[in-house]
Amino acid sequence: MVESTESESRKLLGRLREAMAGEDPGQARLDKITHLIGDSIGTEVCSVYLFRDDETLELCASEGLNVESVHQTRMRIGEGLVGRVAKFGKVINTPDAPNAKGFRYMPETGEERFSSFLGIPIQRLGEMLGVLVVQSKDAREFSADAVYALEVVAMVIAEMTELGAFVGDEPGLSPLHQQPVLLPGTAAQEGAAEGHVWLHEPRVLVTNPIADDPEKELERLTEAVEQLRVGVDKMLEISQNGDKEQLQVLEAYRMFANSKGWMRRMEEDISRGLSAEAAVEKEQSQARARLSQVQDAYLRERLSDLDDLSNRLLRILTGQGAETGAELPDDPILVARNIGPAELLEYGRNLRGIVLEEGSVGSHAAIVARALAIPLVVNAKRIRNEALNGDHIMVDGEQGVVHLRPDDSVVSAFRDKIAMLAQAQERYVSIRDKAAVTQDGHRINLVMNAGLMADLPSLENSGAEGVGLFRTELQFLVRNQMPRRSELVTLYKRVLDSAQGKRVVFRTLDIGSDKVLPYMKPNDEPNPALGWRAIRVGLDKPGMMRMQLQALIRAAEGRPLTVMFPFVAQAEEFRAARNEVNKTLERERILGHALPESLEIGAMLETPSLAFAPQKFFDEVDFISIGGNDLKQFFFAADRENERVRKRYDSLNVSFLTFIDQIVERCATSSTPLSFCGEDAGRPIEAACLAAMGLRTLSMRPASIGPVKSLLMRINLGDLRKVIFESRHRGDQSVREAVMRYLREI
Repeated sequence: MVESTESESRKLLGRLREAMAGEDPGQARLDKITHLIGDSIGTEVCSVYLFRDDETLELCASEGLNVESVHQTRMRIGEGLVGRVAKFGKVINTPDAPNAKGFRYMPETGEERFSSFLGIPIQRLGEMLGVLVVQSKDAREFSADAVYALEVVAMVIAEMTELGAFVGDEPGLSPLHQQPVLLPGTAAQEGAAEGHVWLHEPRVLVTNPIADDPEKELERLTEAVEQLRVGVDKMLEISQNGDKEQLQVLEAYRMFANSKGWMRRMEEDISRGLSAEAAVEKEQSQARARLSQVQDAYLRERLSDLDDLSNRLLRILTGQGAETGAELPDDPILVARNIGPAELLEYGRNLRGIVLEEGSVGSHAAIVARALAIPLVVNAKRIRNEALNGDHIMVDGEQGVVHLRPDDSVVSAFRDKIAMLAQAQERYVSIRDKAAVTQDGHRINLVMNAGLMADLPSLENSGAEGVGLFRTELQFLVRNQMPRRSELVTLYKRVLDSAQGKRVVFRTLDIGSDKVLPYMKPNDEPNPALGWRAIRVGLDKPGMMRMQLQALIRAAEGRPLTVMFPFVAQAEEFRAARNEVNKTLERERILGHALPESLEIGAMLETPSLAFAPQKFFDEVDFISIGGNDLKQFFFAADRENERVRKRYDSLNVSFLTFIDQIVERCATSSTPLSFCGEDAGRPIEAACLAAMGLRTLSMRPASIGPVKSLLMRINLGDLRKVIFESRHRGDQSVREAVMRYLREI
């Protein structure tokens, strides 16, 4: 019985291939397909619905429904049984469609005569392309064999849709990868960029979804899987002494590569008439569909591993390796699912912009993108499915949107925006060497954030008066093993040399949370942002902290040195870290190394608890830097990686500014230098308000110094402070509206 069904499936696929091999236009091909499927399955109706846009399905071909309804019947995703198949990506098989949940009667189709309904999602690698439907008058539930056969056919239709087999002049049959697409995402690094797509992992195209010889295809699959297994075993052998996280990934690869169930399903797909490549991709698509439904992060990662492994297998089968022969364009915009910091640094400043399908505002890639000042948008769903190498693309890192193959009106508006940004930067050149002095005589010290040697030229070009934050973790994140102390000494010395006497604040290792070292065992923490990170790691692993402190002291070579500890939650943590500094200084003295001419030891205030530390702490610490990004998320209990809540709270909220005011007062009482470091320091309006609250040092990305300085030089801090306090006394939730009114009037 199974052999008979399999033979019928292969026979149907063979007929489909013949139908699609001709020179018929797209509509004629679709019409042939619906007729062939209906005839083979023995149903009165077979219909193909394709997406007209992201939210709308259109009936594009049908055998059995009213001819007039083709290209006229449309429905929203989730609407009716067809819309529910598209929304949830799951098969609906019912003998009584009119009484099934979600049924919607479409009178123009004449479908009221048909009781049975079977809807199959047409999807490719997790992207929903449409729905294949068969219906019959008899009240029957379609067999498992029929469902399976139609799933195979739907997969072939998806591949042929991707290859442009159904392109036509009719509505709903427009070609893929040619229309303008607007992709919303999350802004992770500001800036705007125009260029052409460079895919980090080029797509594998399956051009032969239907098999000529199933036996030959099974042989090809077996050989490719064996080659894959050997490759994974070699990688495991090479990585035995590497980091445990990488080993875990490779172990997962080996588990999937040796999975009998995975192999059996692909063999069954081939026996039904699919080619080896199509069988792999069918299983990959179903894994992607499961991935979208899984809540557990660990299982999601494992399914992602299977996805990566499938791509490796497809490359073996098709010979389509990472090297496709395409040349990196002169203006590349990198498009990837995700990317590690080391890989991103290899591209360096050649990139105009970066678009990631996944990622977060605090990811390693975001840290490197900020260091390189490259616009970055993350969470741009479907970008890899939509984009092709060489596509025209525009990245708006301000709004967090991507314009792929934009039309002329978008191009014109976007280029105007880029020109305005460039003109603004040119205007700031005239004030680059001037001090940021407000109209009422307050001098604001504007310093820059850095993390790479490549940042240091910005010290002179931007007009920054020093480095308010040098992130030392990047050198640890981009390696597969712990850097040697001598390497760190060389790096830190080059940083101090490049600063030419300007103050550099070295923040000690801020790892954990979203910054996990590749060679450290990851901790499965329910809330990493509040977990084992930053100074907590340093105090628990004093050897690592000591090594970094030794490197900093030796790099100073007798010059002034400034060290800051991150994420200090209570005074005792700072004291313990300071004791490590003192012990390290003593060891260095005994070893005969030059000690710093002067040494400042500060703390980063990122937790509300530290603001309420005993006064003795404020008397002891040499300086405090408010870490605005973390402090704000903890103050509002709003995860900055969560788009639902991240933008819900305004930095100019009265409660937050009142809290900042209290910190300023505590530091003023003990004459403790105070600065503010974070995204808000680089936003002119927010920066002006922070200065009005009493902050006299702001640390930001280099490109923000010009705009911030320009505004500060035009305002009276006393007047602005008055506006803020009047808004607070009125009971306003945010002072933004009042501040904007004041700024418009000056």
